[in-house]
Amino acid sequence: MATQATDAAAGKWVKCAGCKELVYRKQFEALQRVCPLCNYHQRLRASERIAFTADEGSFREMFADIVSADPLGFPDYGDKLRGVMRQTGMNEAVVTGEASIGGYPVVLGVLDFHFRAGTMSAAVGTKVAKSMEHGRETGRPVIQFIASGGARVHEGLHALTQMAKTSAAVARLQAAKVPFLVVLTDPSMAGVMASYASLGDVTLAEPGALIGFTGPRVIEQTCRIKLPPDHQTSEFQLDHGMVDLVCDRIKLKPTLTALLKALMGPLPETKEGR
Repeated sequence: MATQATDAAAGKWVKCAGCKELVYRKQFEALQRVCPLCNYHQRLRASERIAFTADEGSFREMFADIVSADPLGFPDYGDKLRGVMRQTGMNEAVVTGEASIGGYPVVLGVLDFHFRAGTMSAAVGTKVAKSMEHGRETGRPVIQFIASGGARVHEGLHALTQMAKTSAAVARLQAAKVPFLVVLTDPSMAGVMASYASLGDVTLAEPGALIGFTGPRVIEQTCRIKLPPDHQTSEFQLDHGMVDLVCDRIKLKPTLTALLKALMGPLPETKEGR
């Protein structure tokens, strides 16, 4: 035990946020920050998600200059934004851009829960909608990774209207017959889940992710009912038709590649036998 504690101090071990056990860091990282003991999927930064999913060196960020304003003059909101920008090195809670996955050109949108709980501000909604418009214009499939607590209360109605904006962008994308894939991660909640995150042609989810509109404690306290066990998990949503597949993170890239092949056909190199 003393040796294990020494290794942990040296950074060789990491404590799982799920089972609370010490896990060998190299194994944890090799599984893309998933616990080998309990399969708990640790929340990722947007940069980590892109590194694990996109082909190496293929990601090109777009719309990075779109940042949140303070339309309501909400107390301390500007200071909080500047603080989280410094802390995360990000301008907003979503990163958007072009990439390739398994050789297939795509448009990505990746929410980061570490930036104001991945909440959807006017800037986030605009970046998501623009990424979908770019997919429609170029014919690239759009993949949105969800990790959000909902609409950002500091922007009031300005944030809530992003639900309509992003949903309309999905409608235009689908009218153009461009595939739209959604990957739900922990958590996928509230206004984001009630808008574009629930409109994918194919919806994948990571194991154990919290998925829903309102948290279970709020529902129980408001409606005074006892909810079914694990009713807002990925697995429950799969059983009840809200999710198409629950996919371990380590299998996510090959699964997305297979879906892109099914939706877009073989790559030109494959057709030519190269």
